[in-house]
Amino acid sequence: MDELGEVFLFAIFLHESMDPFYQNIASFPTVLFSFVLIICVLFWLVAVLGFIDIDALDIDLPDSDFDINPENDHLTSPDALAGILMRFGLNGVPFTVIVTFIALFGWLLSYYAVHFLFPFVPDGWMRYSAGLPVLLIALVVSMLITAQVIKPLRRFFKRVEQSAEKIVLGRTGVVRSTRVDDTFGEVQVNDNGADLLLRVRAMGDETFKRGDRVVLLEYLAAENLYRVISEKEFRM
Repeated sequence: MDELGEVFLFAIFLHESMDPFYQNIASFPTVLFSFVLIICVLFWLVAVLGFIDIDALDIDLPDSDFDINPENDHLTSPDALAGILMRFGLNGVPFTVIVTFIALFGWLLSYYAVHFLFPFVPDGWMRYSAGLPVLLIALVVSMLITAQVIKPLRRFFKRVEQSAEKIVLGRTGVVRSTRVDDTFGEVQVNDNGADLLLRVRAMGDETFKRGDRVVLLEYLAAENLYRVISEKEFRM
């Protein structure tokens, strides 16, 4: 019966009625958003499993607007990207959250644009010519939608950071990532029933594994992470 169910499920995905869906997600420009969305999903899966910091790809964005002077010789690519994000109001939450929302909304917009409009566009180079404005419009609109969606999230992340900085120093946490050393690590700290997930680094050459109990000893504001030592060493 299980084998029959698997065959039936496989047949559904290969059914002719599903062909337009696969054609749409593989068509330009939807395929670009599909690729980014898949990368985002894989990133979140890896992050949830503790193999990478959730904010490992974060860009340091200020909380208020700032101007980028194009004549500045010291302007870097991250600075330029940060300026674009700030102009759209895409700040105050982790960069990975922003990219995920943009990819999701961009995928939905481009998918339905391709689904409803492209049947009237001839095949070949005309499809790519029509896809370019769809790509640009979907990207801009998805950024505008994301800016509105993250507004309530901004207060949440700011409140978590402030409460974590004030409360958790000296608290004991459990290593959640696969390891904690001087370059990588995450610790889960219970704060009155709420679990806080914090970026941490070990002191010196110490290394901790998943499940070890550590104490948060020092907060490094510039890097937004904590130095930790073993619970045993802290209580000596």
